[in-house]
Amino acid sequence: MNARLAWLPLVLLLAGCTGLRTGDRVEDVNPEARVPKEVNQKARIHTELGAGYYSQGKYGFAMQNLNIAREADPNYPPAYNMLGLVHGELREDRQAEENFRRAIEISPRYSEGHNNYGLFLCKRKRVDEALKHFEAALANPLYETPERALANAGACALEKPDPAAAEMYFARALKRSPNHPIALLGMAEINVRNGRWLAARLQIRQLGDASVLSAPALWVGVRAERHMGDREAEAHYGAQLRRRFPEALQTQWLLTGQYDQVGGIL
Repeated sequence: MNARLAWLPLVLLLAGCTGLRTGDRVEDVNPEARVPKEVNQKARIHTELGAGYYSQGKYGFAMQNLNIAREADPNYPPAYNMLGLVHGELREDRQAEENFRRAIEISPRYSEGHNNYGLFLCKRKRVDEALKHFEAALANPLYETPERALANAGACALEKPDPAAAEMYFARALKRSPNHPIALLGMAEINVRNGRWLAARLQIRQLGDASVLSAPALWVGVRAERHMGDREAEAHYGAQLRRRFPEALQTQWLLTGQYDQVGGIL
C-alpha cells in the first residue's frame, strides 16, 4: 500500500469527529509532512482509535490506544502528536510538551505537530514561542491546511497583543479559506476594536450562517450591533449568550454592561 494512503483513515476520522464551533481549538492530525517508507499498521490503527476517543472526550481510552501505538512504532509522529493533545486536555503540561517535542524531533517539518504545539503554547501564554512553531508549520510547502496555522497564529498574535500581525495572519487565512471560523472571528474582533462596525457585523453574520457561534463570537455580535443601533439584533445575540454560556466571561460583561471589554478568541 502507498504509505501516503495508509495515513488517510486518520485524516478522515478526525475530519468527521471534530465538530468545531467558532472559537474552538483548531488542531491538525494530518501527517502528510512525513511519509515513511513503511508505516507500522498497528501503530497507525491504534493512533486512529486514540484520535477517535480523543474527539469523543474519552481520554483514558485514547491514552491506552496511543501508548500501544507508541510501543508498536517509537518513531511514528502522529502518535506523539495525539498524546500531546490528550495530555494537554488533561492539563498534564509536562507530558504534553514532551510528546509534542518528540513528534517534531522525529520529523522537523511535521506541520501538524508544530501547529498543535504552537496552540498548546499560546494557551499557556507563551506567545513568542508559539508563533515560532506556527511559522515552522507554514514553512513546509507540503502542508495541506496552512489556513489552520495562519488562523491560530492570528489568534495568538491577538493575545500578545499585536493586532497588526494578527490581522495579517487572518487575512492570509481568509484568502485560502474565506469561511474559516477562527479567522473570520478574529477579523471581526479586530474590526470591532478599530470601530469598523459594519465590517464586523457582516463577518459575524457570515460566521453564523456557517457554524454555531461561540461566546466570543456572540460578544463581538453584541458590540457590533449595539454600535450600529440595531437593538433587535443586539438583543438576539445577548439572549443566546446568556442562555448558552451563562458562566462565560463575556456573559458577565454583558450583564454588567461592560461593553468596552475585549477578550481572546481561542
